[in-house]
Amino acid sequence: MSSPFAARACLAGAMCIVGSSVAVGKTVALSMPLHLALGLRFLVACALALPLLRLLEGGLPRLRARDWGLLFLQTFCGVFLFNVLLLLGLLRTDAASAGVLTGTTPAWIALLALLFLKERPGPRGALGILLALAGTMSIAALNAGSGGESSLAGDLLVLGAVIGEAVFLLLRKALPASLSALAASTAVSCIGLAQFLGPAAWQAAHFDFAALGPGQWLLLLYYGGAVSVLAYVLWFYGVARVPAATAGVYSGLMPVSALFFSWAFLDEPLGWGHVLGCICVLGGIALLSAPARRRSATGGLRAEC
Repeated sequence: MSSPFAARACLAGAMCIVGSSVAVGKTVALSMPLHLALGLRFLVACALALPLLRLLEGGLPRLRARDWGLLFLQTFCGVFLFNVLLLLGLLRTDAASAGVLTGTTPAWIALLALLFLKERPGPRGALGILLALAGTMSIAALNAGSGGESSLAGDLLVLGAVIGEAVFLLLRKALPASLSALAASTAVSCIGLAQFLGPAAWQAAHFDFAALGPGQWLLLLYYGGAVSVLAYVLWFYGVARVPAATAGVYSGLMPVSALFFSWAFLDEPLGWGHVLGCICVLGGIALLSAPARRRSATGGLRAEC
């Protein structure tokens, strides 16, 4: 499993799983209260990740209080806010649009890095940002033109989730490089469970679990196990074995995967606006992930999603 082909296969698999989470998340959000769904998701993730981390690495590493504080802030932005805003958005817009909008994460990372870290993207990077934002606007125009006021509100919620994820990815630069992917994923899952525990417990007390069928329980297991654990491990296996710029290109599979699963499993219509938005986002990601030293750091950040 150490060949370049295996590494690229892991990267592709990870992004296909992440893309499928948009359709799965919408299905789960329609079947149970939002905080309960997310609490159960991270309960499943912790139940799988903690024993795996114990077996492979001996448990969670010792970190400074500052590092735990950064992990808590990261989790709040990239787990709590991201998932709450994303699922609220999915209740108001179609999963295909949400999938394309989440593909603009590299552009938001570049913009935030420019504003707060003074990292200039250069001409190629600036064009990539403009293309990704053009994809965002095409989706917003599509929904606004259809008279879907709630769809436009849903798009804004999804964009808020994407910005939260971008902050999460930028904050990761402040954590120790020695923190492994599995350890970081496990810590984030545990902190995420703690953040959702209160509202999830309250909603669980008023929820009829007998109303859930076997298919919905399987989706929850997939949501917690595959999306929260497997995709993360696959991605970090691959990203450690290929150049960051190469890994960044594979993140472009995420919006494509989201569009496919929304069309195939939610039977949502796929319009030319979605296709145009996806092409713009893919073009932007390709430019942002181009093999250049100045852009490789941003590509690596997106790869950690």
